[in-house]
Amino acid sequence: MKDCVMWSLLVSMFVTSFLIGGSVFAGQSSPPDRRIAPIVSTTWLQENAELKSLVILDIRSEAEYAAAHIPGARNAPFEMPVSAWTALRDELLLEVPEKDQLFDTLGKLGIRKDSQVVIVTAPVPGQPPHYGLADATRVADTLIYAGVKDVAVLDGGHPKWVADRLPTTGDVPGWSPTSFQGEVREEMFVSTAYVHDHLCKAGIVDARDPDVYFGVTLEPFAGKPGHIPTAVSLPAPWIWDANEDGTYTYKDVKTLEAMASSVTRGCKDPECREIIVYCGVGGYASSWWFVLTQVLGYENVSFYDGAAQAWVREHDMVPFQWE
Repeated sequence: MKDCVMWSLLVSMFVTSFLIGGSVFAGQSSPPDRRIAPIVSTTWLQENAELKSLVILDIRSEAEYAAAHIPGARNAPFEMPVSAWTALRDELLLEVPEKDQLFDTLGKLGIRKDSQVVIVTAPVPGQPPHYGLADATRVADTLIYAGVKDVAVLDGGHPKWVADRLPTTGDVPGWSPTSFQGEVREEMFVSTAYVHDHLCKAGIVDARDPDVYFGVTLEPFAGKPGHIPTAVSLPAPWIWDANEDGTYTYKDVKTLEAMASSVTRGCKDPECREIIVYCGVGGYASSWWFVLTQVLGYENVSFYDGAAQAWVREHDMVPFQWE
């Protein structure tokens, strides 16, 4: 265990000092069975809006959606602590909904297993901008968990659509509800006990901000400073670039790959050791799970949904030792 912890500290110090270059998202090595890219541009969405299998899913609030949305978009808000996409279970935030509830939601939205779903989000007023961006990947991961393969995120979200001067509407479209028939990917989410048993068997990735990882800042839902033993730091906010027009878009695939490889040792082969991603409650981790598996093609990646909030109930964290 001591060697594992030492390796995690050395890698985290290297990654934290890594120079992150910025550019517009371009090119990706996503899973080969996809029909659409995991991150789509506003131009692509405008040109393909009439695809029969396409579902534009706006997860902003009802008020924001009613004020203006992309033509044809359906609204299912992502809200805390409980919504169509979030469950509060055993006082743990951002737990995946029960299967029947989730399938019912997808059916009411007219989503099928073969739908091509593009998720639209925006930063939430009064919150760090990356929280709203992570809402989109959290919903994307939940759809993938339910068995929908073709799930994408609109790069830059609704603000980018507006910044590009593309049309919006207040009209609510019609669609036909369906009976969603899926099969959940049980192996996608792992428990506290599983993580504890795999501390030196898997690569543990902490997607929280560096100051939280190192124990400088204490988040209210996880009352112990530091990180899970052996975990390395790969902050989710580094995934996006802040643009001059006020929008946030994904970094280019080469930069994302370099960032990921610095902590995963570039291990994409399913025979390689497992990667387990976690964060504070399950938001930021969803962003790296989505990027690793859907954009970069990593295969053996698990999601610790209980996150730091669940871990500190049973185990201690490891703060960085400054002396």
